[in-house]
Amino acid sequence: MAEAFLEKQQSVDIRVCDIWGKPFDGLAPFLGNKQGKMKVLMVHGVGNHWPGYSTQFVEKLAKELDLPVMSAQYKNISLTSRLDSSKNLGNLRINRLLSKDKSRELMFYELTWSAITAKQKEVLAYDNSGEYSFRRAEVNDLMKKFSNDTSPDPIIYLGESREDILVSFGQSLCWMTKSNWADLPDDVKQACSFNDDTIATNMRIDQYAFISHSLGSRIIIDGMQRIASLLDKRNVEFSDALKNKEIPIYMMSNQLPMLQLGRKLPDVSNQKAVYCQPNGEKYNQRMLSKTPIIAFSDPNDLLSYAIPHGFVEKYLDSRLCVDVTNVNINVATIFDAFGLGKLANPIDAHVGYDTDNRVIALIAKGIGNQNTAKIVNDRCRWVETID
Repeated sequence: MAEAFLEKQQSVDIRVCDIWGKPFDGLAPFLGNKQGKMKVLMVHGVGNHWPGYSTQFVEKLAKELDLPVMSAQYKNISLTSRLDSSKNLGNLRINRLLSKDKSRELMFYELTWSAITAKQKEVLAYDNSGEYSFRRAEVNDLMKKFSNDTSPDPIIYLGESREDILVSFGQSLCWMTKSNWADLPDDVKQACSFNDDTIATNMRIDQYAFISHSLGSRIIIDGMQRIASLLDKRNVEFSDALKNKEIPIYMMSNQLPMLQLGRKLPDVSNQKAVYCQPNGEKYNQRMLSKTPIIAFSDPNDLLSYAIPHGFVEKYLDSRLCVDVTNVNINVATIFDAFGLGKLANPIDAHVGYDTDNRVIALIAKGIGNQNTAKIVNDRCRWVETID
C-alpha cells in the first residue's frame, strides 16, 4: 500500500519552477558561429569526483541541443602549475559535440579538481570504516558518509589549498581559450600559459560559458577575479578581449551567500554603474562586459541559497558586471509522508540539478526567447525583471 501511495504521488509532477530575472538565450544561439567556437567549462562542487562525472549531464545537454555526433575519444590533460610542475591540480577532460551536418559545434570542458583536497580529507577516513559506521542506523550512516565527503571542502578551500584550486581553474580557462580541438594535447601533464599569441585571438571570436555546482560557484567567481588581476598588466591584449566578453555562469546548487561568510568584502563594490555603463568613469577598468548569473536553488537543498537583493552590489566585485536570475526549482521529488507533512530527500535536492530536464532546457535554450524549450514554457513560471 505504501509503495502504491508513493508511486501515485510521483505520477503527477507538481514540482515548483519559478524564475525571476531578465531573458537569457542559453547556449543554443552560439553553436553555429562560423568564426569561433562555443566552449563550456564545468566546475564541480564539494565531494570527491572522478573524470567523467559530467557524462549524464553532457548527454542530456547534447540531446536538448540536437547534437547527436560526438568525438570518438575524450582528451585528457593532467593539470599542473607553471611554477611547480610536480603539483597535481586535477584533470581537464574535453569532449566535442556536433550536429548531424557538422554545422553546429560545442566543446565541453570538465574540470575535476577534487584531487587537491582528497589527501586532506583522509583525516576523516577512519569514521567511514566498519569500526565506526556499523554503530549507526543505516540512513544515518549514509548521511554521515555524505557529510564526511562534502563538508570538509569549503573549510579546506578557505585554507592553503584555495590557491591551488584557483590555479586549477585558471589552467582550465587557459586551455579552453588557447586551443581548438585539433590543437589540444591528450594524455599529458602540462601547464598552459596565458602569454600564448592565440589566447587573445580566440577570446575575441569564441563564445564561453561556465557551469558550476555548489562550491564551484565560488571557485569560478574567485578564479575570474584572480585571472583579471594577474593579467591586467602582463597580457594587455587578452585583458582587453576579456573586457568585451559576456560570459554567463549557470550555478547549480548555488552557495555564494554561505561561502561569503567570514570573507572580507571585495576591493571594488557598490560601483556597478561606474564600471559597467559605457559612460562610466572606469568603464575601461571592467573585467568583463557582463556576467549573467543564473542561480538554480532547490529550497529543500540544505546547502543551496538564492542570491538576495543587494548581495551582488555588496559582496561581488563590481568589475564583473553581474546580473542575476534566480531559479527556484524543486529537483527532488516531494512526498506526502502519510499525513505527517511533506518530505523531500535533502541529498537528492543537492545532487539532482544536472539530471533535471528543466534545468538542462534552461541552460540549453534559456527563457524569454523564441527558442525556449516547451518544458520550460509549460512547467516554469517566469517573472521578468527590468532595470
